[in-house]
Amino acid sequence: MLAGSEESVKHMRIVVSHYGGPDELRAVEEECPDPKAGEVRVKVLAAGVALPDVMAREGIHPETPRVPFTPGWDLVGVVDRPGAGVSGIEPGQIVAAMPIHGAYAEFVCLAQRELVPVPSGLDAAEAVSLVLNYITAYQMLHHCAEVKPGRRVLIHGAAGGVGTALLQLGRLEELEMYGTCSSSGAAAVAEMGGVPIDYKRQDFVKEIHRLTGDGVDAVFDPIGGAHLWHSRKALRRGGKVVGYGLISSIRGQGLSSGRPGRRQRFRGSAIFALYIGAGWLLPGRKRIVPYSIQTLKRLKPELFRQDLIALLDLLQQRKVKPVIAHRIPLAEARRAQELLGQGGVIGKIVLLCNESTIESEQA
Repeated sequence: MLAGSEESVKHMRIVVSHYGGPDELRAVEEECPDPKAGEVRVKVLAAGVALPDVMAREGIHPETPRVPFTPGWDLVGVVDRPGAGVSGIEPGQIVAAMPIHGAYAEFVCLAQRELVPVPSGLDAAEAVSLVLNYITAYQMLHHCAEVKPGRRVLIHGAAGGVGTALLQLGRLEELEMYGTCSSSGAAAVAEMGGVPIDYKRQDFVKEIHRLTGDGVDAVFDPIGGAHLWHSRKALRRGGKVVGYGLISSIRGQGLSSGRPGRRQRFRGSAIFALYIGAGWLLPGRKRIVPYSIQTLKRLKPELFRQDLIALLDLLQQRKVKPVIAHRIPLAEARRAQELLGQGGVIGKIVLLCNESTIESEQA
């Protein structure tokens, strides 16, 4: 489609009309959205599939919109039509964004400030993996744990999207890495420089102390709840647990209230506050700190932009290579979320709307 065309064009997007299971994901065809002043219409090439998408569908994520809504935290696409008042961006330009919801669509309109330029010639599925997973890993390593070469870290869910990102970025920082995973993910974890720990058959705290003696400097924990306190036992003196998720609630009841995610947000905040306080008060200086990519992005949007640009540069240099578990057409979003919800996925699941390789349409 030509930018600026007045021709009526339809597109597909995925809609959640009621909180619940994968069956609530439906593909609808409708008119393409028109960009408002200050917005840019983007033709989506790839959208990431993440556990927060699954939790939003169930109504238990703090960022869950009211129904009906379109899921999708992250995307890479091509500028299709700039709206009024937009300058410095042209049709055909490749961009990335983290809208938090709305990415499961062929076209989406976003504020210009949300868009980050992406170099041409990159694989769309690999590039979109950076937006949520690798920024989460990068910011936790550098802004929360403040790692240095030779430090020890434990990565929970090490074979998953954020886990594999932590392993690749941790290897660049010359960290000593340990990762919990299932037996099916052990080879991938080892290949990326981590020592695999089978969480189903081994007590990770005992195993960490057996392997290291006094424990690790940092633990990255997406599970939340009481698991945070168990992770704290794997720390050496002065270490940190960085908590960044609530996977423990993913099998919980979806919310039917008019304020989706509110109950989970308050409960999770209370537990975090309790553990943070206890970490400061108890001996050993073993702290628990929360990380939220969306909170940090809202507070420091330029930091998000800088970190994504740095990661795109690492991808272009082939210093990182995201592990893509599945490339699935947008129309099969239900299957993508079913696969992720079943667990055992090694790397990232990506929905593809158009080309899988980014090639500038300006060429």
